[in-house]
Amino acid sequence: MGAMIEIRWHGRGGQGAKTAATSLAEAALLEGKYSQGYPDYGPERMGAPMRGFTRISENPIRVHCEINHPSAVAVLDPTLLGVVNVADGLQADGAIVVNTKDTPAAIRKRLGVSNVKVFTVDANSISMETIGRTMPNTPMLGALLKVTGALKLDTMLEDIKKKFGKKFSQKVVEGNLNAIRRAYEEVQGE
Repeated sequence: MGAMIEIRWHGRGGQGAKTAATSLAEAALLEGKYSQGYPDYGPERMGAPMRGFTRISENPIRVHCEINHPSAVAVLDPTLLGVVNVADGLQADGAIVVNTKDTPAAIRKRLGVSNVKVFTVDANSISMETIGRTMPNTPMLGALLKVTGALKLDTMLEDIKKKFGKKFSQKVVEGNLNAIRRAYEEVQGE
């Protein structure tokens, strides 16, 4: 990935794409990096398609707009693959990470892309097993860290522990940390 990593998140309202985009940006600050994290949605309702954006850089970020040519794309809901062109504008050497049980080869074929790296992780199952409910954003953070190298895994874990520790029980905190770790280890690519 280049000097500035730009990530576009695709999800549906309620899946946590906005939270993931901003959480990743906030964690980047712990490594002394510059970052931005923000959402872009139309009708603000549960289940509506929405996007989130994250920029991470070693240098000050002087651009403040949506990301049209991302280095990486995270897709929290695989049903969006037939509804939204999630690979639109993805850089030729970029990566796409999809929350699905399908193989990277199957997703590559479905998207019709050949010049990008394709990764998959079953974030829904991971979140059910670690958190106790379907919340794909947390495991997708782990998968994205593995794919992009945007931050160290320990940085993200420490940030989540600090933030969640103020609001949730130790069981909830540990579940989220385990979701990130598992997705980091289980993400598959080709």
